[in-house]
Amino acid sequence: MCAAKKEFIIALDEGTTNAKAIALDAQGNVVAKFSQPLAIQTPRDGWVEQSGEALIDASISVIAKAMNHVGAENVAALAISNQRETAIGWYRQTGRPLNSAITWQCTRSAAYCEELRHENKEQLIKSTTGLPIAPLFSASKMRWLLESVTDGPQLAAQGQICLGTIDSWLLWNLTAGETFCCDYSNAARTQLLNLHSGEWDEAMLALFHIPRVALPEIKPSSGLFGHTRGLDGIPDGIPVMSMVGDSHAALFGHALGEMGCVKATYGTGSSVMAPVKSAQCDIDALATTIAWHDGNSIIYGLEGNIPHTGDAVAWMADSTGLSELSDAELANELNTLPASVDSTLGVYFVPALTGLGAPWWDDSARGVICGLSRGVKRAHLIRAALESITYQIADVVVAMQQHDDFKLTALMVDGGPTKNDWLMQYQADLLGYPVMRSDVPELSAIGAALLARKALYPGSLTDLKAFLTVHSTFKPDMDRHHRLQKRWQEWRHAVNRTLWKPAPSA
Repeated sequence: MCAAKKEFIIALDEGTTNAKAIALDAQGNVVAKFSQPLAIQTPRDGWVEQSGEALIDASISVIAKAMNHVGAENVAALAISNQRETAIGWYRQTGRPLNSAITWQCTRSAAYCEELRHENKEQLIKSTTGLPIAPLFSASKMRWLLESVTDGPQLAAQGQICLGTIDSWLLWNLTAGETFCCDYSNAARTQLLNLHSGEWDEAMLALFHIPRVALPEIKPSSGLFGHTRGLDGIPDGIPVMSMVGDSHAALFGHALGEMGCVKATYGTGSSVMAPVKSAQCDIDALATTIAWHDGNSIIYGLEGNIPHTGDAVAWMADSTGLSELSDAELANELNTLPASVDSTLGVYFVPALTGLGAPWWDDSARGVICGLSRGVKRAHLIRAALESITYQIADVVVAMQQHDDFKLTALMVDGGPTKNDWLMQYQADLLGYPVMRSDVPELSAIGAALLARKALYPGSLTDLKAFLTVHSTFKPDMDRHHRLQKRWQEWRHAVNRTLWKPAPSA
């Protein structure tokens, strides 16, 4: 393929279910994309994990394919976006993982988190890190990883064990162990970062029993992290010029952090994130985080995390027999079935399959399908699953309205489920605001590539506006918006059923 020297940026999006790599040309166009599926293991109730080696193998494979497509000699840089909160530990000398990577969905550390609540640590953790107590975040997972191996805490204190989020694991392997770093956005999801100082917090390290020496160096999301070394199909010396959490990358890719442009990523789970001006947040139901460090300054984000959105639809499709269809047939059914009925006939599905995230934060909640009657068919159940996505996202947006810096002009959306036009229109009608869908599915990778471009060619954010992708707009029907408020209220009653707990046995 002919190209100008060093024209391309290869962006890796290492997600929960797939590792994807895209090649972008000098105009920001996606000229090639490659994907490889990733397996998820659930060895016990509430446990969700992945092979660290499989994550690396898949990531290197798709990067190499993208690089081969455009010619390695034409590649200016690599950019990385990654699944967040997933934690992994490895031995510094060998690079061998301590255990499987504990994914963001995993709740194995829920009991420990409950202990922290009983010890009244919630306010300390929230005021320091911006994050509520929840097994979603990395610190309690890292603690579990150290305790899962013989002499883990002692070895970590001696500097023989590395603990990190997936960006640091990828970088370590891409650079043959030469570089042990993470970016600010991923560090902010660990519950170990002081949100105000931008440094690892000594009190949090002590609380979670994590030695400082086991953690990576924190660097800006846009800038040089290291160079490739010792990889099959990838030449040595290619610079890694950005690393950023996937939801943060999507927010950057939508509108470069413009105020009022709130982002919702529809994936296995969902992140709803809004740019805000400061680290201050008194909303218990939401997290304050670092959206990114653009090389010049830290940008903050207000966020609500939802563990089961696309996953809820996948579960319902599997439970109703639709998962046996081809991908194209399944997509068609998910578009046509909900529109084939006028309502769910009063059915509500609350997909608390491993607990509820924002704004409820109840690890022990479990899913509920309520309102079943004799007339309910598959179409009603599928519609209920899709509606559950919109209600969960709208619940987070309502919670965000308590923040002084928050404003909403449009909901910017991305991710696989957003291809469903019915779902997008329902979301717009429910919220009463325009929903703007990215027409490019690889938005997290594009956001990471834009941060790499900023590091390669320093300039203002305005210079990057020419590289933003096209959006399709779904305008709300305000008459329907008012009618849907009753359904939204009934949804909240259904949520309350998942929060019910049986009395302890005698």
